[in-house]
Amino acid sequence: MLDTLEHLADHLDTLYRGMSERRFLVLTGAGISTSSGIPDYRDSEGVRRGKAPMMYQEFLATPQARRRYWARAMLGWPKVRIAQPNAAHLALATLQHRQRISGLITQNVDTLHDQAGSRDVIELHGSLHRVLCLDCQQRSPRDGVQRQMEIDNPYLAQVHAVQLPDGDTMLDPTFEEHFQVPRCPRCNGERLKPDVVFFGENVAAPTAARAMTAVAQADGLLVVGSSLMAYSAFRLCKAMVEQDKPVIAINLGKTRGDELLQVKIAASCEHLLPLLAERLS
Repeated sequence: MLDTLEHLADHLDTLYRGMSERRFLVLTGAGISTSSGIPDYRDSEGVRRGKAPMMYQEFLATPQARRRYWARAMLGWPKVRIAQPNAAHLALATLQHRQRISGLITQNVDTLHDQAGSRDVIELHGSLHRVLCLDCQQRSPRDGVQRQMEIDNPYLAQVHAVQLPDGDTMLDPTFEEHFQVPRCPRCNGERLKPDVVFFGENVAAPTAARAMTAVAQADGLLVVGSSLMAYSAFRLCKAMVEQDKPVIAINLGKTRGDELLQVKIAASCEHLLPLLAERLS
């Protein structure tokens, strides 16, 4: 680990040398949150584990699909809600406070970077801590919607479900048949969705623009715990390379952007980032 740390730190020091204002932008993926108890989507080869998550078009299509999503999500939310930032989140917050990184973009929807103290985090894929009404566009805190679901569906109180990424769970379909979906606190509509970007849905244009602006203003990109299989993240790496800026990754396993990386380090970000924060102090 120490050899790995020195390799990464020396590389960053070389890029920083003689340029006191030069700083890397950081892009994080699911791999940074696994130590906080939130599963990731892919194995070390970048292959998706288990069944594919619900697509956006499927969610919109029928009330049955939304019932299936919310029944599983009601059981998955408590573990996301109680998740705590780990040492990697805290180290990135420290690096930002010391102005050693220019900013932070995350693919994660768990808000753990905010909880760790990072500022102005660009949530590329939104946040599970908010719920959006597709009818009146009202955003509501997830906790209130969760309480409504628990009151309306007491039969699920003692049901155990295996946790999946992004607050989803594995649930026997028989438990979904009588599930009462949550209603919007404002308009009483039934078309509520988590305020996240589903598979098959586009990143909101203002968010994509913020991310590209951050890329343009940074001197390089440090990817942490992401396979880059989602194009919304991969395109940021491509943009960096097109601007002749270095891209470095700390990731256990294959990434979609391996050919774009100037340096790739296969190490635990939870162990390496705190050492890096100390080394760059």
